[in-house]
Amino acid sequence: MAGMRRSGGIRRSGGRRRGGRRGALRWAGWTAAYVLGLVALTLSGAWTWWQPEPEARGTEANALWARHQWVGEPHTDAEYRALAELLKQNRITDVFFHSGPFEADGTVPAAKYRYAKRLNDAVHKYAPGVRTQAYLGQIRTVDGKGVIELDDTAVRVRVASTAADLLDVGFDGIHYDFEPIYPDDRAFLALLEKTHELTRSRGRLLSVALEQPTLVDAAQPVYKALLPRTGPWHYPPRPTDAFLRKVARRVDQVAIMTYDVSLPTRSLAGWHFARHTRHTLELIGDQVTVFMGVPTYRPLMDWAENLTVALRGVRRGIGELKRPPKRPYGVGVYADWTTSPAEWARYRATWLPATTEKVGR
Repeated sequence: MAGMRRSGGIRRSGGRRRGGRRGALRWAGWTAAYVLGLVALTLSGAWTWWQPEPEARGTEANALWARHQWVGEPHTDAEYRALAELLKQNRITDVFFHSGPFEADGTVPAAKYRYAKRLNDAVHKYAPGVRTQAYLGQIRTVDGKGVIELDDTAVRVRVASTAADLLDVGFDGIHYDFEPIYPDDRAFLALLEKTHELTRSRGRLLSVALEQPTLVDAAQPVYKALLPRTGPWHYPPRPTDAFLRKVARRVDQVAIMTYDVSLPTRSLAGWHFARHTRHTLELIGDQVTVFMGVPTYRPLMDWAENLTVALRGVRRGIGELKRPPKRPYGVGVYADWTTSPAEWARYRATWLPATTEKVGR
């Protein structure tokens, strides 16, 4: 009897274990099916949303990031004329000519931009109304890693002094691109304040390039607590809404580096551009000129992220606005050295408005 009870007990225990395994497998299967279902719904929803042709057209307030050779090497008058014609044809209002990068002490050797005055004179002569800006940046020191330490007041003073030197050779503005910039970076805000005082005193512009904003601001404290700021898996340097407003109060223009999406389909990449366009313009479009960065280089997933998708996505975002922003807005093309004639033609056909409208700064 006891043996039979033990035997029976063993069989019942084995049955429970097998039942438990079957239950776990069943639960895993339902979970996988649920996740796959959500993915399918997301993809199908994005695809459906993406199909209608955007009604909104683009604008005539547009920017272009340009290569360092324009300030670092000599060019012929014909080359300057060709550049000016390209800018006018594509209705580019602002060109960020790479003029750095900064040295660790906040300076840029004058030899690096020895032909900047000649460039500025040529652009102002052959493309009047186009603003030239000195594109300056460097890797921001974070947790002991990087090149330039903006927390050092003396470094910030030299950065601003270097900006003054670039204005002296004819640039219409200064364009900063320091990376990474986190939403608690007071030193960066202090640099913007100091430089803006300089540019305003001379009747010039200050613009800044920033990473695409966060999707969920509330997630930032979690990222900050769990992830380091350096390394392959790091706390992403995304501006929060509050930080973006603080930046907008200290500059004239904000360029959002919306590219490098790494999403696998055109509809998802397009949603990314549309979402950031709508959100950024609603947030700061009444305060500053906004340029949404679009790529002409070859991103990792270039079948999904390319100039055509980006421009269409930005137009969708504009079309979803309740009202247009009070300040000018448009796209920033990255970059002049990767944009082919065919891509410029596509840009004109799908982005530029049919009629000419006057734009401000």
